[in-house]
Amino acid sequence: MLKALDVQRLPVGIHLDSGGLYLQVSGANARSWIYRYTLHGHERRLGLGSASAIPLKRARELAAEARRLRAEGIDPINNRREQRNARLVEQAKAVTFRDCAEAYIATHEPSWKNAKHRQQWRNTLATYVYPLIGPLPVQAIDVTLVTKIIQPLWLQKTETASRVRGRIEAILDYATVHKYRQGDNPARWRGHLEEALPDRAKIAKPEHHAALPYDKVGAFMSDLRRRESTSARCLEFLILTAARTSEVIGATWDEIDLATKVWIVPANRMKGGREHKVPLSPRAIEILHEQQSKRENDFVFPGRRGPLSNMALIAQLRVMRRTELTVHGFRSTFRDWAAEKTDYPNHVVEMALAHTIESKVERSYRRGELLEKRCKLMDAWAQYCWAVS
Repeated sequence: MLKALDVQRLPVGIHLDSGGLYLQVSGANARSWIYRYTLHGHERRLGLGSASAIPLKRARELAAEARRLRAEGIDPINNRREQRNARLVEQAKAVTFRDCAEAYIATHEPSWKNAKHRQQWRNTLATYVYPLIGPLPVQAIDVTLVTKIIQPLWLQKTETASRVRGRIEAILDYATVHKYRQGDNPARWRGHLEEALPDRAKIAKPEHHAALPYDKVGAFMSDLRRRESTSARCLEFLILTAARTSEVIGATWDEIDLATKVWIVPANRMKGGREHKVPLSPRAIEILHEQQSKRENDFVFPGRRGPLSNMALIAQLRVMRRTELTVHGFRSTFRDWAAEKTDYPNHVVEMALAHTIESKVERSYRRGELLEKRCKLMDAWAQYCWAVS
């Protein structure tokens, strides 16, 4: 058996004390205790800690506890692992669903380009999820709780319910990866909640953005041009470029090349994550010159603090008493006009809209930008908007 002084003096090697307890010396300042035993004909080693922190007497007590487990048919190493996992589960119970949700948002928010999308994440969780499960341990979230959130929404606000479910699923997956919870995801759809809820297609028809018929766009643009606000010019520019709201209100002067008459929207501001070049018609250039003459900051269409608010364009429609329309719907107006009144190929129009093209044949045209053809298309669109007014 070892003596207390031996613990500090023995040379490099493995030195037996008794009952399977060994002092392992790897270097002058590297001394640790191990318990060696045999299981199913194989030697196993259980680390008991550093000899500088655990004295000989305590090491013998730990080894005795390990021998007791072996006598009861319990593997000491597996027992330690199970205890560690149990402690982790207990610690995880203190992590609430809301804690995980906020951590998930903080992790992924930088990759979400659309400010409206970021706000919707927070709003839907605060409105529909946190009141019921926000303060609960994330480990405790089960299918019953998830269903209590989703089911009341499903018949009345199916699209919202679907998004909320997806967000809960993502947060619970995040919690599982970080070992805050174990087991299946109770919010998953495939082969799970899809069996508990009625078919979405049978209870909710897809909602389309209200669009102005293309043969009415001239009168609308004529009315819009008479208005002198920044929001009016922004909406007109949006219609002429067939761009999305976030792309237009976020446009900065360094994206505009007046010499080549092209607006280059960087990839980090595009829904599809690809740089998009927008040919500018003569009227679009006029709007830019007008905005440049009263430039206030780096944004083409400035608001009180930074860019113009996307709500300003909705407010503009209200001022014009056209509340039946949506801003996004003007992209559909352009799409309908291109299909009905022009001979431009579908892939040219889809590129003008910066859509992801599903067809492999049409997607092959993505190798080029077709900028010259799109320039003619946008000029024709601007002329049509003027001609039919």
